[in-house]
Amino acid sequence: MTRTRFFDAPPVHRAIPALLMAGLFFFASGAARADTFDDSLHDIQHRWAEANYRETGGAQKEAFETLLEDARNLATSNPTRAEALVWQGIVASTYAGVKGPFGAMSLAKEAREVLIRAEALDPTVLGGSVYTSLGTLYFKVPGGLIGFGDKDLARDYLEKALRENPDGIDPNYFYGEFLLEQKDYEAARSALLKAKNAPPRPDRPLADEGRQHEVDALLAEVNRKLGRNS
Repeated sequence: MTRTRFFDAPPVHRAIPALLMAGLFFFASGAARADTFDDSLHDIQHRWAEANYRETGGAQKEAFETLLEDARNLATSNPTRAEALVWQGIVASTYAGVKGPFGAMSLAKEAREVLIRAEALDPTVLGGSVYTSLGTLYFKVPGGLIGFGDKDLARDYLEKALRENPDGIDPNYFYGEFLLEQKDYEAARSALLKAKNAPPRPDRPLADEGRQHEVDALLAEVNRKLGRNS
């Protein structure tokens, strides 16, 4: 193979366009990869909302099983992207909630492990979603000899989530749910009203719709506890 000698190199005015084209190629390739990741993440978010709010019974379990495998693959393929780990954790923890007693704890532990990894990479990713998700896990998983639930850690993480995203629907909803369990009804009502008035997320309309139904149901329960009509 003939090597290109230094004096055979193209003149500068010809080399610059070639370099620019190379730069544009690499930029375009990087943008395509970013679009692919973002599209894959959005697909998981949308399918999670479909599975969580529109499916029931066996169909719901099958949807979450497939979705979790895809979320795991996305996280494995993008080990430095905290967003993928957060969504693997969200899918695993939600699946644990619908699967029932057999296998639920292993899914909860998987969720905790990947969320802690996401926290180490970027604790503020997705508006503090890692804090919301960890707080909810520590709140809902049993403690003691059965699981790793911890109400103090739950409160700490949920309050971190609110500091990161004070007006968000999810941190306010889950904090309100936590406070309801703690029988702090006035504070729970305040958090749930903030969730009810949270700004919509244009890219996640189905998730917002489903969560607002949950907010309304929980708010009605809190109002009953307080003897209020609304």
